[in-house]
Amino acid sequence: MSLSVANLHVSYGRIKALHGISFQIEEGEIVCIIGANGAGKSTTLRAVSRLVPVETGSQMSYRDKNLLEYPADKVVSELGISHVPEGRRLFDNLTVMENLQLATFARKDKAQIEQDIQRVFTIFERLEERQSQKAGTLSGGEQQMLAVGRAYMSGRKVMLLDEPSMGLAPVLMLSMFEALKEINQEGTTILLVEQNARLALQFAQRGYVLENGNIVLEGSSAALLADPEVKKAYLGG
Repeated sequence: MSLSVANLHVSYGRIKALHGISFQIEEGEIVCIIGANGAGKSTTLRAVSRLVPVETGSQMSYRDKNLLEYPADKVVSELGISHVPEGRRLFDNLTVMENLQLATFARKDKAQIEQDIQRVFTIFERLEERQSQKAGTLSGGEQQMLAVGRAYMSGRKVMLLDEPSMGLAPVLMLSMFEALKEINQEGTTILLVEQNARLALQFAQRGYVLENGNIVLEGSSAALLADPEVKKAYLGG
């Protein structure tokens, strides 16, 4: 088991965001969490990344290591779990190359860092063309490429992706998911949350449906795509 979450509870003040959800991801899998706005999808990723506190009784482990014992920076630098947040959160005043290099602050393998930068440029050729350009001047699609590239550089045993298709034109959406599939085939486990349920389920092998902080359905992507309730609620009929 790569990543295991059990009885995860998260609250924002008096507002309960997650009501004891549980899920597992095997090494090398692509798993998606789908649901409406406000269902708790982003909170789930932020909890795994240790960016929000979890309540007593919550359990999270990665490769048998207790995630609750790691602060957010060590989740990245020691465990190799990287997070591509909604909204990208790039350093707008730094160049593409500087954003990528900054993501390697905790790494000591200089030769491998250079190889990884070249690999990012192979996966996202547009970034190589823009490597000296400031991140804030990139198009939305290019910024999303850079956000994924940065996660690739910081630690890519597991990649958490929050709405990777948001704001992208259909052609760029497909291109982004093809790139993510390539990264997965190199050995990166992927957990993504995505409002475009059809696209997410076509990309992932398995999925979970989150409603009001509860997992109400889980299964293979094929089974969820065929499920009448999923069709009605998330696939437009």
